[in-house]
Amino acid sequence: MKPNNLTVYKKGLTFGLSFLLTLFSLQLTAQETEKMLLSGKDSKHTVDWDFYCTGGRNSGYWTEIAVPAHWEQEGFGTYNYGRDYVTYGRSFRFADEKGMYKRTFEVPADWSNKKVEIVFEGSMTDTEVKINGQSAGEIHQGAFYRFKYDITDKLKFGEENLIEVTVSKMSADHSVNRAERYADYWIFGGIFRPVYLQALPQQHIQQAAIIAAADGSFATEVTLNGLEKNAELQAIVTDNKGQTLGAITEKVKKGNSTIRLSKQFDHIQTWTSETPNLYHVQVALVQNGETIHTLTERFGFRTIEIKEGDGIYLNGTKIKLKGVNRHAFWPETGRSLTPEIDLNDVLMIKEMNMNAVRMSHYPPDPSFLDYCDSLGLYVMDELAGWQNAYDTEPGAKLVKEMVERDLNHPSVLFWSNGNEGGTNKELDDDFDLYDPSKRPVLHAHHRPGNAHNGVDTDHYENYKSLQNKLKDSLIYMPTEFLHGQDDGGGASGLSDYWELMWDSKMSGGGFLWVLADEGIIRTDIHNKVDVNRLNAPDGLVGPFRQKEGSFYAIREIYSPIKIHEVPELDAWDGTLELENRYHFTNLNEINFEWKLVTFKGIGAAQTGLEVINSGELKGPDLAPTDSTAFNLPLPANWKAQEALMLTAYDPQGQEIYTWSWPLQPNKTLIAQTIMANQGENDTAIEDQDSLLTISGGGFALTFNKADGMLVKIKKPSGPELSFQNGPVFTEGSSQVTGVTYEQEGKDAVFKVNYEGPMNFAEWRIASNGWVRLNYEYELPEGKYAYPGISFDYPESNVISAKWLGKGPYRVWKNRPQGRFDQHQNLYNDTHTGATPWDYPEFKGYFGDVSWMEINTAQGKFYVVAKERNLYVRLFDFYGISGPRGYPTLPSGDISFLDGIPALGSKLALGITGRASVYGPMGENTYLNGPVNRTLYFYFGILQE
Repeated sequence: MKPNNLTVYKKGLTFGLSFLLTLFSLQLTAQETEKMLLSGKDSKHTVDWDFYCTGGRNSGYWTEIAVPAHWEQEGFGTYNYGRDYVTYGRSFRFADEKGMYKRTFEVPADWSNKKVEIVFEGSMTDTEVKINGQSAGEIHQGAFYRFKYDITDKLKFGEENLIEVTVSKMSADHSVNRAERYADYWIFGGIFRPVYLQALPQQHIQQAAIIAAADGSFATEVTLNGLEKNAELQAIVTDNKGQTLGAITEKVKKGNSTIRLSKQFDHIQTWTSETPNLYHVQVALVQNGETIHTLTERFGFRTIEIKEGDGIYLNGTKIKLKGVNRHAFWPETGRSLTPEIDLNDVLMIKEMNMNAVRMSHYPPDPSFLDYCDSLGLYVMDELAGWQNAYDTEPGAKLVKEMVERDLNHPSVLFWSNGNEGGTNKELDDDFDLYDPSKRPVLHAHHRPGNAHNGVDTDHYENYKSLQNKLKDSLIYMPTEFLHGQDDGGGASGLSDYWELMWDSKMSGGGFLWVLADEGIIRTDIHNKVDVNRLNAPDGLVGPFRQKEGSFYAIREIYSPIKIHEVPELDAWDGTLELENRYHFTNLNEINFEWKLVTFKGIGAAQTGLEVINSGELKGPDLAPTDSTAFNLPLPANWKAQEALMLTAYDPQGQEIYTWSWPLQPNKTLIAQTIMANQGENDTAIEDQDSLLTISGGGFALTFNKADGMLVKIKKPSGPELSFQNGPVFTEGSSQVTGVTYEQEGKDAVFKVNYEGPMNFAEWRIASNGWVRLNYEYELPEGKYAYPGISFDYPESNVISAKWLGKGPYRVWKNRPQGRFDQHQNLYNDTHTGATPWDYPEFKGYFGDVSWMEINTAQGKFYVVAKERNLYVRLFDFYGISGPRGYPTLPSGDISFLDGIPALGSKLALGITGRASVYGPMGENTYLNGPVNRTLYFYFGILQE
């Protein structure tokens, strides 16, 4: 039921490794293309070349550099962020460093009768190549694309050869710079993807472009080169287990350059993100019974259609994309990556229950697309063009290079012709020139009038404009929405957006911005991670893929199994309302595991739970988009336990999500802790003119009678506890109208009456040392950001916190998701999107807290809530960095609240400064009538 990720995804991982071995090892079989690396195969496995940098650090002399790599990460040149022309107001001309590379290599003597090409997978950016002093061809312009030269006539076979490469960081073509370099991301220089030689027979297969539809129809357009004699093309199609589906044979005449092979197959398994079924085709060029050359490609049977005015269809089924934008990036190596990084990113995206990824704003490494194919992610593959387009001449060459490299990936559903105005519409028709499957071309934009092929992808609509978009005749699929800078955007507001998208006919889903904070380890500044302040910390995860709060909230929101909100505890009979939000999977393929649990006691040294009862069951027979009531086979006494947890596992055995629900009202916890073990000692009251002290169980609480504030707390041993200066009401000021105090039974009572929003606060200490604070407030009917009370406590004293409630991540009103469980966090000063990326953040709003233990240098203290739905605010923090750390915080350091603010994004700040533009959950908490709440405190160490 719960296998290891590497076990589950063994096929995908095995393919990735075998693909690299095929691509980069010397092939000894004459019929196959032979390849020989001149660089390393990835950023972890490099080869040193001679190197000379013309400017910046370590420039002006020959030394060595690792290839592939960016020279900035190897200690050379100058760092540039793409928006330097904005943030520093400076020209990029100073950044036009050049890197000069050279190395010698020996070509096998038996390659002398072959065609030999040198292939660059990616080089930033203008790249001039010489072989043995001769130009290999025209300078290549464009950083993110595979390009190659025929160098057969320039090589000395069986001897030593010299390659010289000059890479210009900035392009001589202004449109290339504007498309790729004047962008909101780090820009680098250097050969950042592998370089290799490939040897082909003089008569060879140049390409096999595949068209494989959901109805089983198959064709491949085979491009031949150098065919001097009549020949035969043979194609064999096999499934992923190596079983042959069928063969195709076609006669080829001398001089033919393009041949189409086709066949109809029955009983095929289609490719979707939920069922990533893959096949292989081996194409062989045969003359006189001898195989001259073979080429093997992997593909999937699937049909993508845009039905204008209706929706996006895959294999005849309407789909919605739950996507994220992804830059190819790693803090240590920039855009020079490894297959392991690509694999982990795909797994991480799928762990968030997403089904799609946009290649913003350039094509990725091939291995990333390989994993999208094998593990199942829909891809929008994008021609670079951040907010400005390539001119037609360079752009046409780059479209060809991108499409020819990526056309056989079934995961690629769309080509994207640039981003946010970076679209050269003259290139729209070019994609079909090279892609015989005619995938739809889209424009990823934020400017009116840029919709294409019936799809509007406009960026960063607010909730109201989203509603209007979905009433339009165009399919709406934002290729960026809910900008994720710091803790804003991301999952904040996503629940409202996704419910609207899911229920709307004209929604195609969308792509959140963005997967990871783009922080680079600066080799020029003590190896510190730099996110260029406000420009690059936009991710749902940190630079090293540290999972932030939005990651887990998205996992719940995007779960393909929707569990609707359960009734109040007293009315709940355990029935769950399930909705199947898969597109192709029946819920009878899903496994569920339920657990009834109790938690460690409030005074326990560690967090934990005990499983009292559990069980497993299959999901109901529920087709995609249908709903049903789902009854778990729970024992008769199921409500006697503290919580119910339910985990769903997908057909591959991976956890989809774990939901949890508290089963006991807080009064049960109170009866088992506070009301138990009442002390035998008496309580006391001491009136000290302006001060009043109540004491019991060895504890003494002193108050200022003039303002009703807690002044100090003495304990039986150890230092005084600096929890003080409260309760302060958080939504307006109140004035004390009188105080009373009395001995009531064994309790000592101090009551403060107010004029203003606060009605009263009554403190009561019992003989066992527990303190009860009962308070009431009443505000005019309306919406409020953070109604409740606050106290002061020095943040510098705090060591850790432990609680029973939602967690372990902080929440916002429009991102309330979390697991009801016991949680524990060590103190940290992390702010989302900033160093040291230590998650979960210690400071923030924490939801549905039943009890919390705060461990300090002055000892521990506890708070227990009598009523449900208490929010605890811990210290000062921000959601989005800015002059005042939006949104504003309640007064004090520790707050006990009945409502908390929602969070917008940096773009909401630019519009109104309010999260309310992101949907109903972005509105403040509505109050009507008095609020009465009781909290229990213990200002010492509890024993379990």
